[in-house]
Amino acid sequence: MDHTIEIKSLSKLYRLGVIGTGTLSHDLNRWWYKVRGKEDPYMKIGESNVRDGQGESDYVWALKDINLQVPQGEVLGIIGKNGAGKSTLLKILSKVTGPSRGSIKYQGRIGSLLEVGTGFHPELTGRENIFLNGAILGMTKSEIKGKLDEIIDFAGVARYVDTPVKRYSSGMKVRLGFAVAAHLEPEILVVDEVLAVGDAEFQKKAVGKMQDVSKKDGRTILFVSHNMASIQNLCSRVVVMEEGGIVYDGEVSDGIQQYLSSSLKNLKTQLRDREDRKGGKHFRFKDVRVYSGAEGELTSPQTGKDLKIKVSYEAVKQLENVVIRIILVTHDGTVKFVCNNFHSSETFKAIGTRGYFLCTVPNLPLIRGRYFIHLTCMSNRDILDDIEFAHEFDVVEGDFYRTGKLPVINSVLVDHNIIQVSS
Repeated sequence: MDHTIEIKSLSKLYRLGVIGTGTLSHDLNRWWYKVRGKEDPYMKIGESNVRDGQGESDYVWALKDINLQVPQGEVLGIIGKNGAGKSTLLKILSKVTGPSRGSIKYQGRIGSLLEVGTGFHPELTGRENIFLNGAILGMTKSEIKGKLDEIIDFAGVARYVDTPVKRYSSGMKVRLGFAVAAHLEPEILVVDEVLAVGDAEFQKKAVGKMQDVSKKDGRTILFVSHNMASIQNLCSRVVVMEEGGIVYDGEVSDGIQQYLSSSLKNLKTQLRDREDRKGGKHFRFKDVRVYSGAEGELTSPQTGKDLKIKVSYEAVKQLENVVIRIILVTHDGTVKFVCNNFHSSETFKAIGTRGYFLCTVPNLPLIRGRYFIHLTCMSNRDILDDIEFAHEFDVVEGDFYRTGKLPVINSVLVDHNIIQVSS
């Protein structure tokens, strides 16, 4: 095999609302077609995974006829909107689930970090889980011991390494999970969006580690992220997925531009009707308004003035321990700042079935330009609704420093004071 990973005609079919294969009659029907050497009848009626409308079939193709080759040492970025099939592809590659048809061939061991806590036994300590993961990868106890101190130091969990993982925060689980996956020397490293849970310092360290293992050790990396800056800096090639298929495979900058152009088109659809979202069943964002001053005025946000973001919602029942995350980004997905009530105050203990959230940012630190909002709602740490590019707005120039002057660089403004002291 010329490539580390070779995927041919890979497809995954799901039946909506059903866990497992479905009904006994469906299983018997499948068996009857199989013994006669015919194609599964339900694969013929499956629809593409289009999320913006109602389909006629209960069967949906999460992946459809994926063909992909990844050479050794390549860092392949996989991007696409929620529901595009990215995570399903990685789960099949990591043997979390099986394909409906098609094949995957690969050389070497696979280390996966698909979601927070993947591969960890919650009752075991961090140290015990490191040895467990190493054993699963086929490493000997002495080999794991040789990497143990390096893994613990990289993850920054030395104080808690002998504490059961169930007591770790989500950030600690991600740091330890990534450290284990990266240091136990799998030939293929599969990393899903989970690095977004870590802090900025760890994300930078993780990206640096992936660059090292790719360039120095020749290991292959598949990296899924919504952070286009990380994709641009880390990946040598990018794949864009839509509705379970690959729509672009090639140069990173062009792929990112195609993905962003597709995402921005959805802004024309009313927020409540947007289906390119994760969740939205029990809670749904309905509308976003961005303004300065009193709500009746609805004036454009201005640098140095208070920014107000009003987010309306509806839910099927009262929800508890709710966190609302509002991320402000540029057109290329670069994050300018993040607002959420968990960090600024505390979770909302209970919210009603209808209402709105009002976020106020005093002394807006953004320079003139166009910005976009990503929205997420979580309840008891479960994501209820998550939608990218939920709203766009323009910031007009203002007097942030009260001096009539602003820097020309594209940055976030910080209130500060510089003095001179003679020695």
